[in-house]
Amino acid sequence: MNKKNVLYVKNLNKTYSKDSSKSTLALDGLNLEVKEGEIFGLLGPNGAGKSTFINILSGTTMKSSGEVSVWGFDIDKNPRQVRASIGIVPQEINVDPFFTPRKLLELQAGMYGIRKKDRITDVILKLVSLEDQSRSYTRSLSGGMKRRLMVAKALVHKPPIVILDEPTAGVDVELRGNLWDNVKSLNKQGVTIILTTHYLEEAEKMCDRIGILNKGRLVALDSTSNLLEKIQTKKVKFTVNKKVNTQENLFSSLKILSNNENYLSVIYEKSKVNMRDLIQSIETQGVNIIDISTDDGDLEDVFLTLTKN
Repeated sequence: MNKKNVLYVKNLNKTYSKDSSKSTLALDGLNLEVKEGEIFGLLGPNGAGKSTFINILSGTTMKSSGEVSVWGFDIDKNPRQVRASIGIVPQEINVDPFFTPRKLLELQAGMYGIRKKDRITDVILKLVSLEDQSRSYTRSLSGGMKRRLMVAKALVHKPPIVILDEPTAGVDVELRGNLWDNVKSLNKQGVTIILTTHYLEEAEKMCDRIGILNKGRLVALDSTSNLLEKIQTKKVKFTVNKKVNTQENLFSSLKILSNNENYLSVIYEKSKVNMRDLIQSIETQGVNIIDISTDDGDLEDVFLTLTKN
């Protein structure tokens, strides 16, 4: 079944002018489509244009040129419908310390003009595991609970798309796992998730597709598995019973990282060397291979390759 595009961006540009002679191009001809129901990761180094892009979607920054449509609504013609289609969880936590989570969600719903009988406050509190704290002042909540409250605030108007901007920056590992469970359960209910993150392992685990931004341009856009497939190098560590002679022919196409009585570590290009040949070459020397560990590289390798100047 073909899923529809819930976000469509064509040739989006944003220029910031400091004065008449100096201007900065924050987004440079950005083209992007996000499909309904996917978890889409938008990655990039600091200053790549991620925040500018999110600010344009939220209506706090005006684009310079290009087309943006969200859930079928054009951002220029239907800005209110665009805002109603998106829930944004910002990086910084800003909640009133003297309100309870329940009161905050009720206020937020009121701001969106949602009638009392149509509000889903209890559902949301349960979803983000805050029902027990619903009547406590937010100043008494832990950092992790406040983070989940920010997610809750973004859900009061039942948006079909939720954008998480660096949701786990400065968050401990346990809390990060908890937050991702929340995000996955949201996604299972049909909500499309767009997330920006610095944590590449996070994107690798969570995202169906990934776009990599660098200096305002999209330098990669593909499924996570296809991006990982692009890594040509493989790292292998052999645990052995004696030193391997690396002067033989096959070893000339490898990079030897270390070689001693117990271990041989090498890096090679998948297209040039076959793992089976390598094992055979070692064993024909009468060397016993006790253990093999391999590393196919990760998203960080892709990221570094694509964002190198």
